[in-house]
Parts: sequence; structure tokens; C-alpha cells
Amino acid sequence: MLNNDEINILFIGDIIGKPGRLAVKSLIGLLIDKYNSEFIIANGENAAHGMGITPDIADFLFNLDIDVITTGNHIWDKKNIIPYINNHERLLRPANYPSLSHGKGFGIFNSKFNRKIAVINLEGRVFMKALSDSPFTVAKDIIKEVRDKSDAIIIDFHAEATSEKEALALYLDGEVSAFMGTHTHVQTNDDIILPKGTAYITDVGMVGSKYSVLGTNKEIAIRRYLTGIPERFEPEEKDIALNGVAVTIDKKTKLSKNIQKIRISL
Repeated sequence: MLNNDEINILFIGDIIGKPGRLAVKSLIGLLIDKYNSEFIIANGENAAHGMGITPDIADFLFNLDIDVITTGNHIWDKKNIIPYINNHERLLRPANYPSLSHGKGFGIFNSKFNRKIAVINLEGRVFMKALSDSPFTVAKDIIKEVRDKSDAIIIDFHAEATSEKEALALYLDGEVSAFMGTHTHVQTNDDIILPKGTAYITDVGMVGSKYSVLGTNKEIAIRRYLTGIPERFEPEEKDIALNGVAVTIDKKTKLSKNIQKIRISL
């Protein structure tokens, strides 16, 4: 049901391989109904066997009523995504990648109720690749561009360091509606409305196995630590849980009224 005064956003954490994709397919209808979500964002950079995303998988997720797929450091792992991302603006890569990168890092999209939702994808630089520009300056420039054209602004900050996530969120507090951290795959217990009205969580978590190492098979991961011998990771297929966040935004102020963690086990 449309509430003209509120915008309800659903953000789904990093989707890990086929088990994560099937969990989203199974649960997304229930989540949309429960949280009256009019716009759905999901991080899909691990959706193809735990690393990267392919055109077929992106189409699969879009067909589940996901409006925007954000990504991160694994976006280029599957090379066939390059022509796709150039022609599908709803699949984002980090906006602070070099200007010659393929695809786009932000956009303004229509919600189910025709509200304008700006989504900005950024990547951290602490313990991450050195090719990205400062997310602090890039975020400010994009916010200036989309502020007057959108009813809400959502950031997915794909970053390793908690300190970098907290610093950028506080730097942007009051300028964006919600700031969602991704990449570390473990849902944090700090969902909060910051002092100036931005909804924040350090990490949304993942859609993957509860008894895994960041969604990958625990035996393989443990062997790598014990032996130091590289071995291909495989997504764990059992005991899947969906982690996400539901955010309610005041349309008049463009700031958040509520943020709620989601964790559902299959």
C-alpha cells in the first residue's frame, strides 16, 4: 500500500553463488510483503559461484523484482559482464573506479510507486585495491548531482575497514538517506539512525551459509589456512540464511525514520 509520506527500501546483502540466489528467490516475495518495500537493492558481486556476476545471473536477479544490483571488487571476475554492464544501467560498479572503467557507479531509478531513488555504489581503499579514487570526494560530487533530482539517496559502500565505513558515513550524515556497508559478509549489530538522519549499518551481511567461511565451504577454507596451499573456493550449500536491511525514509526530509536488520534462515 502506498504511503505518500514514506519510502520503504529493502537492501539484500552479498548474494553468495547459487545457494544465495535460490534463497533470494524463495524469500523475496515474503520480504516485500512484510516490509512493504517499493524498491529493492541487492549486492550481487559474489552471485556467480562466489566470485563475480554473469549476464544470465544478473537477468535472473532482475527478474526477481530486484531494482538495482550493486557490486564491488569482484565485478570484473567474469569478463562477459563487461558488454552487459555497458548496456544495463541497473547493474552498478563502484563509482570511484577510474573514469575509463566500463559501466556506471550511480543512477536515479524509479521505484514501484514512481519515486526517484538515487543509488551510489562506492568501494573502500583501506586494505583494498589502489586504483580507486577517494570515496569521500567522489561521494560528495555525486550527491551534489543527484540531490535535487531524487526522493532518496542510498549508498552501498563496499569496504573492508570498519573505520573507513564509519568515517564516510559520518562525513555524509544528513546528506544521504541510508548508508549500507557491504563486503565483509558478516552482519553487524550497529544498525542505527545517525545524528543528522542517515540510516547506517557497518555491514548488511550476506545471503549464504551460516556454517561457512564467508559463504564458502568451511573444509576448503580451513585447509587453506592449515596448509597454505591455494585451492578453489566453493560456496557452501547447506544452512542458508538471508541477511538484509529494511529502511523507512521520510519523503519530505529525505532522511531515515527507521532501520531494521533482517536475518532469515531457510
